[in-house]
Amino acid sequence: MNLRTRKMKGNAMIILVALAFVIIMIPLMSMLYMIAIRGIGAISLEFLTSLPTPPGEPGGGVGNAIQGSLMLVATASAISIPISIMAAVYISEYRGKLSSAIELITDVLSGTPSIVAGVFIYVLIIPRTGFSALAGSLALSVLMIPTVTIASYESLKAVPNHIREAAIALGVPKWKTSLFVVLRSAMIGIGTGVILGIARISGETAPLLFTALGNMYWNEGLLQPTSALPLLIYNYATSPYRSWQAQAWGAAFILLVIVLLLNIGVRIVARKR
Repeated sequence: MNLRTRKMKGNAMIILVALAFVIIMIPLMSMLYMIAIRGIGAISLEFLTSLPTPPGEPGGGVGNAIQGSLMLVATASAISIPISIMAAVYISEYRGKLSSAIELITDVLSGTPSIVAGVFIYVLIIPRTGFSALAGSLALSVLMIPTVTIASYESLKAVPNHIREAAIALGVPKWKTSLFVVLRSAMIGIGTGVILGIARISGETAPLLFTALGNMYWNEGLLQPTSALPLLIYNYATSPYRSWQAQAWGAAFILLVIVLLLNIGVRIVARKR
């Protein structure tokens, strides 16, 4: 194969890759443009801080949905992050008898549809406690655990073995080496996984339909039903009221900005890594 033929094939592949990029970007940019154009007009201080109003009445906002989303994500993170990190440390550093089972469970959970997680928590929790923010958080944590576990495991594997060997050679116990040396060295990668996990669950709607249910008022505790941005978007977008539909676009814009900022944060953290 001569030089001219190789250049022609290389240029052809560059053109195909550029074409594929354009094809991918067209629907993405169309979606972003539509949400921004229709949603940014609804954004105001009142919209961000006030409660929803009944259909037909002016004003109203999504303050309770923002509060509910923050509560759900924070609680789900508090549940799933320790479990995920401990599982990753176990399968990376100790390779015990349960390592293969944990890896299999993580792989299965990573491919589980979100609605299945919602139905699982609905059957397990709702008959005993009723619809609540806690049930919604448990459903979201089921979806977050595999993302954080996989990212943490890969980060721990990337820590060079000579760091472990140096700590052990100095007489540091195995558990202290894992906790204070290896885990600390992998914190940037683990942080990336946590941000990815939060971005993964921030826009989930199906699990919350079966667990958190929704609420038109401020949430006062984890054992009460709560609203959330994905729930509000679903309910408002499918309603026949134009005022609610307009607010659904505004809530979608807020959620889009949140997820976009989280993904930008992942890129920044990964670049530092």
